[in-house]
Amino acid sequence: MNTEDFSLPRSRRANERLHALIPGGAHTYAKGDDQYPEDLAPVISHGRGAHVWDVDGNRYVEYGSGLRSVSLGHVHPRVTEAVRRELDRGGNFVRPSILEVEAAERFLATVPTAEMVKFAKNGSDVTTAAVRLARAVTGRPRVAVCGDQPFFSTDDWFIGTTPMPAGIPAATTELTLAFPYGDLAATEELLSRHPDEVACLILEPAGHSEPPPGYLAGLRELADRHGCVLVFDEMITGLRWSEAGAQGLYGVVPDLSTFGKALGNGFAVSALAGRRELMERGGLRHSGDRVFLLSTTHGAETHSLAAATAVLTTYAEEGITARLHALGERLAAGVRAAAAGAGVGEHLLVRGRASNLVFATLDGAGRPSQEYRTLFLRALLTGGVLAPSFVVSSALDEADIDHTVEVVAEACTLYRKALDAGDPTPWLAGRPVKPVFRRLA
Repeated sequence: MNTEDFSLPRSRRANERLHALIPGGAHTYAKGDDQYPEDLAPVISHGRGAHVWDVDGNRYVEYGSGLRSVSLGHVHPRVTEAVRRELDRGGNFVRPSILEVEAAERFLATVPTAEMVKFAKNGSDVTTAAVRLARAVTGRPRVAVCGDQPFFSTDDWFIGTTPMPAGIPAATTELTLAFPYGDLAATEELLSRHPDEVACLILEPAGHSEPPPGYLAGLRELADRHGCVLVFDEMITGLRWSEAGAQGLYGVVPDLSTFGKALGNGFAVSALAGRRELMERGGLRHSGDRVFLLSTTHGAETHSLAAATAVLTTYAEEGITARLHALGERLAAGVRAAAAGAGVGEHLLVRGRASNLVFATLDGAGRPSQEYRTLFLRALLTGGVLAPSFVVSSALDEADIDHTVEVVAEACTLYRKALDAGDPTPWLAGRPVKPVFRRLA
């Protein structure tokens, strides 16, 4: 693999334009060029299916599309046609459109553990709405988040707990507590230490490993016993774990749950769903204090709700979740075999559920390494694979997976050379990639 001949001059110029006008050069920190090897951050021109093209004309097999949101592939015909129909009928009105109830009916048929749903535009809208609702119905100020999971919201109640808390009052951050995933005893101790103070427990019900046996059911019992609202953040697990999310797969029903990402296949739509008793507090048919739950100008744009309805229908009718798992299993097996064959099987690790694979890069001492991640990403990019993760879309085919494995095998050869040299620096061609959450730019 000759990485010296691979360059992205148009992408570099476009990145300079982006940074001059847009803080961070992107609208999501995880899409920033600091997440990619120096001068190898492609700017995308367009995509179709499982492939994207950059402004330099290079084609890539793409993983983690749209930060996991484009699970059906780009320009999926059923979704695109549903959106196109609504574009000619109007996008936003002074009263609800009939699509709002049709989308709600489809969603609740797909996630039958919920009784009501309200749509919004992004994940932070609905996780923050869940927190507000939990505080309102319990009368309690504190929020307990799973401290082992990376992200829940852009709002103050969560961002204040990260390494980027600038601009957030300490008094706000002090109201957010953390509990460890999988440890019921530690969570019970936390709730006992703050009796009648914790409004909700919020967590992703599953992540890069399966929940310990009985854990989610035990958390459900803890929440009930301590009077907390149990909130499942299903932004990632929704549709990818099962059509009904992790709650449908594991059979544990939260009080509230939040969905997004795969729900719109790239179109902006998210959902807060849950028990009628709680959700109706944000409505008009109750006698208690009103909760300002969700009220957004663009939350029910017709084309986004049409996209969500088409996505849910496609998943149900075409067995998409099963296909995601099959593709992921083929990819994981191929990558692990390639890594083992090159002698880096203990350094390049593939983790997670087959439908939501990520990779870890470890140095010679077995420690997570941004330098080795940089080396690996550079080799993937020059081989035509754009993969900040190995999260699959259903648009991939076996040829795409096989090509990816071939590129990974070549990357692993370089990885082995760097390990043998004891220094990956000669293979980086610039600064290493950086973590998203860090105090200084």
